[in-house]
Amino acid sequence: MAGTPSTPEPDGQVADAVRDNWVDRRAPAALRPFLRLSRADRPIGTWLLLLPCWWGLLLSMLHDGRAGWHDLWIFAGCGIGAALMRGAGCTWNDITDRDIDGSVARTRSRPIPSGQVTVRGAALWMAAQAGIAFAILLTFHPAAIVLGLLSLGPVAIYPFAKRFTWWPQIFLGLAFNWGALLAWTAHSGRLEWPALVLYVAGICWTLFYDTIYAHQDAEDDALIGVKSTARLFGGESPRWLRRFLVGTVALMGLAVIGAALGRSPLSLVVALAGPMAMGWHMVWQLTRFDMDDHPILLRLFRSNRDAGLIALLFFATALLV
Repeated sequence: MAGTPSTPEPDGQVADAVRDNWVDRRAPAALRPFLRLSRADRPIGTWLLLLPCWWGLLLSMLHDGRAGWHDLWIFAGCGIGAALMRGAGCTWNDITDRDIDGSVARTRSRPIPSGQVTVRGAALWMAAQAGIAFAILLTFHPAAIVLGLLSLGPVAIYPFAKRFTWWPQIFLGLAFNWGALLAWTAHSGRLEWPALVLYVAGICWTLFYDTIYAHQDAEDDALIGVKSTARLFGGESPRWLRRFLVGTVALMGLAVIGAALGRSPLSLVVALAGPMAMGWHMVWQLTRFDMDDHPILLRLFRSNRDAGLIALLFFATALLV
């Protein structure tokens, strides 16, 4: 019921966190609420933000046939930056959603609605994470720095999207896949059309996995008037998920073709196997999708880390053949 006081999990744990995660077991007690704000106890979101970065970097390297020591820093910088910006974005999301989160069973144990962190403390924590991420961004190509600054727009808008559109997952996709553009440009110094196609492929992927995720909250969202694709599609969700699957594979395949046309035929075939193998993983998810089984929904959502890593493995192999 809206307005019902939240009941914290034991020791302040968040309800949907990974059980026995390192934050709850090993992090200093004073830092735990802030790390929970950053979703450090739920690393899947960092993976979903990071993987498009690494796709973009590897396909950019495949496109121009160049690889240098700075690419190792781009690879590592994207990893650190993804963790920081995911943390800053989640903190911003929790600040804006603090009243809504207190009305949803899965989220009322989060640090702000449960009283573990004040809004002011959360804002300072968000600024610290964003500041360090900005310092990393400054080590990239100037064109990538501009793209990084532009990414703040989708990040800022996303938490409000569910208030005015049935498609908030599109705004999440715009924010979460921006790294495909940024990492491509960090390597090559310019934004090219295969990166844009890869970006749209990532948005389709986000629509796929976050629709699955949103079905966990569909009943609570309906009670408080929050919109989502899960509520919009309802029983038609499997049909829409198939469409997003096809869009992901087809557009990623087109991006691969654009990136690898100048490479050997074997390299092109190996790279194209990436979206195909990722698509098979998404098909496997569909065979197990049950919109009423919340544990299954969460497991399927988390399995998208593996789906994205499968594509990455083929892209990396294509660079070597």
